[in-house]
Parts: sequence; C-alpha cells; structure tokens
Amino acid sequence: MARKFFGTDGIRGRTNEGVMTASTAMRVGQAAGTHFLRGGHRHRVVIGKDTRLSGYMMESALVAGFTSVGMDVIMTGPLPTPAIALLTREMRADLGVMISASHNPFEDNGIKLFGPDGFKLSDAAEASIELLLEQEPLLVEAERIGRARRIDDARGRYIHAIKQSIASDIRFDGLKVVVDCANGAAYQVAPSAIWELGAEVIAIGVEPDGTNINRDVGSTSLDALKARVVEEGADIGIALDGDADRLIVIDEKGKAVDGDQIMALIATRLLARGDLRGGGIVATVMSNLGLERYLESQGLKLERAKVGDRYVLEKMKEGGYNVGGEQSGHMILLDHGTTGDGTVAALRILASLVRSGKPASELLHVFDPVPQLLKNVRYSGGQPLNAESVKAVIAEAEKELEGTGRLVIRPSGTEPVIRVMAEGDDAAQVERIVDRICDAVKKAA
Repeated sequence: MARKFFGTDGIRGRTNEGVMTASTAMRVGQAAGTHFLRGGHRHRVVIGKDTRLSGYMMESALVAGFTSVGMDVIMTGPLPTPAIALLTREMRADLGVMISASHNPFEDNGIKLFGPDGFKLSDAAEASIELLLEQEPLLVEAERIGRARRIDDARGRYIHAIKQSIASDIRFDGLKVVVDCANGAAYQVAPSAIWELGAEVIAIGVEPDGTNINRDVGSTSLDALKARVVEEGADIGIALDGDADRLIVIDEKGKAVDGDQIMALIATRLLARGDLRGGGIVATVMSNLGLERYLESQGLKLERAKVGDRYVLEKMKEGGYNVGGEQSGHMILLDHGTTGDGTVAALRILASLVRSGKPASELLHVFDPVPQLLKNVRYSGGQPLNAESVKAVIAEAEKELEGTGRLVIRPSGTEPVIRVMAEGDDAAQVERIVDRICDAVKKAA
C-alpha cells in the first residue's frame, strides 16, 4: 500500500502544509490511540518534543486526539528522541510520541511513534494506523475521555539512565569538552550529563528560541563547533542534531569524525572486552568501504541495511547485533537503548578517551576511509532513475568500479532528491563517475 502519511522516519513535512498540520496531528493521535487500545487497563501515551515553535501546536493537537479516544497523556517537554523511547518503557506506557523533524530547519516538524517496548513502529503497525487515519475516529463516552499531565522530573530520569551506560569508575575530570546541542532537544540534558561526570563543559547551541534549531549549529553545521574547539584548546567537541539521536565528533585539531569511525571505535572496544555481539556491526549502504575492510581485518563483518536507522535496527535485531548506526551519526547501542542516542554514544567516546589517554585525533582514526563522494540532484517530477539513458550510465559506472569500489544511487525518502554516491581507491575516478551520473539524471529529470 502506498503511504500517504508515513515516510522512512515517521511523519514529516513543512508545518501548516500538507500532512504536517494540527488537524492531521489530532487524527494521528486518534488513530494511533485507537490502534494501541488493548485490554481493560487505563491506557497511557508519553509525548515529548524538541524546541521548534510549532511543537506547542502539534503537542496540543496530539493531546486532543489521544484523550478523545480514551488515552491518558504524559507530556515531558523538550527531550531527546531516545529519552522518549526510554520513558515509554519505564512508565509502562502503551505508546510514545516524539514531535521533531530531527536535523531539518525549524519550519519543518514531524511525528515519530514508539511502541510499548520503546522501539519504533513496524511497517505493519504504521500501515494499520494509516488505514485508521482515513476512517472516522472512534470517540469515547464523556466519562472515559483521557487526562493529560506534565511531569517535571523527565530530564533527571534520562540523565540518570544514560550515565549508567559507562562504567561506574569512569570520571571525566581533566577533560575539556565543547558540546553543541543544535539549539535542540538536548540543550539541557547533554551538557548536564557530561558535567556531572566531571568534565569541564563549554556548551553552545543551548539557547533555543523556537526558530533557531539546527541553524548554523549542530551535527549538520559544524563550523561553529570546530572553531570553538580550537579556540578553547578543548580535548574534543560533541555535535548533536535537533532531537539528539545522532552524533558527530570534532577532534582537538578541529577535524570532523563521522559515524563510521565512531562505530569502528565502539565495536573495537567491545570486541576487546568480549562484549560485541553478532560478529560485527550493522551500518547502511552509505558507510565507507574503508570501514568494511577494517572490520574484515579484525575478523568481523559489516552487515549493510537500507538508509534509515529503523532499517539498521531491524537488521540488528534479526542478527543479534548490539552495535549499529549510520555514517551520518545515528548510533544505536542496543545494550543501552532502543533507538539512536547521540549523548550515550558521546559518553562512550569520552570514556574511551579517558581510558586510552590518547588524543581524540589518534583515538578516533581507527581506519583510513577510501575516497567517497556524494552529490544530490533535485528533480521536480517523474522517475529519472527509470530513464534508459540513466540506466546505461549507471551500468557503465558499475562495471568501471567492479572490484575496486561501490556505487549507491537512491531517491531520498524525505525530499525530491536523487542521491548519487560512489567510492573507490581512485579519487579522480570517483569524482568523474559521480559527475557523469548526476549529469544524466539532470537531463532525464
């Protein structure tokens, strides 16, 4: 069934347009609430959000929807996505909701749903909710309408939980850490957790005003953090995105370290302790070939999934892996949570920094990446990848890279863009191939 509402990561769009309106949010609350009404107990949903101006509107609409079908609502205020997954389980809720468009600008917003186990919903569950969205809601009698309340200790609960992800003997005394919270959901909890463990924390991107989330800060805009790390003489920089489920690191020299190197380090550390499960890790088709080669040299395998942390998680659960993620910085550590958690991953990196005594630039250079180039081609309509001219150019490129590199071409799941990525040992060849395919796509678009 074609999806009208759900994309690769919940429902997302520009606020007050298309599917991302208050009326749609209320219907989502009614549909998702109806789907999770099971048994005779008093049903409960946990709702969190990031710092977007539209979060107030979407929260109110969702509360109206859920309560109208008989669900009680607990509101946490701004908290990271992984915190909502955690609280959904901890509070024995039937459902969790995060209002966020992640790394997108403030004009966008989104709705992510978690089941009672804290995991994102399956395709089947989303399909069932899609069907309910097209039907009249089953409103309850007046005496069964749900109640809503805010809780004040949600931040403290999350901080306490994530500090348990590192050994109790680890302290961050002596570390100077710059933390960039993207003016987003982690603006209070991430600096607090790292400070409580002993580090000197310099926080940026911690002044949300409703419209500045991800603007010139955060994991997709690293210049401010790079400059501040060098200026402060810090040991490391931590960059989160708007809902804090992804992490990019800046070393002491001001150089960015992506999710591939972070996954390699965490996997190596767990392997040495005998705690790595599954015989490797799960990443996506976008992860660098250098990561795959490094893991093979350690006797480990790289299981590749489609782009999207939900697909990474599916393969992790299927294969019994406990480490997975994306090059873009989603880090899923199943020993400590059910979804990507940038702050937990950051704590693991800082703990490794303390234990090793090495500078971040050395610790986080686990393997040499092969030259990789990604370009996006925007199109206005049609299916340019179905054009025979594009297929011919792609086939020629695949033949040229055979045995020495990889080619990944895919439409974005959130915008009308074709992503063209190639990698291989010859940087000039990679650039030539990407440009050739992009030109073909542009002509066919």
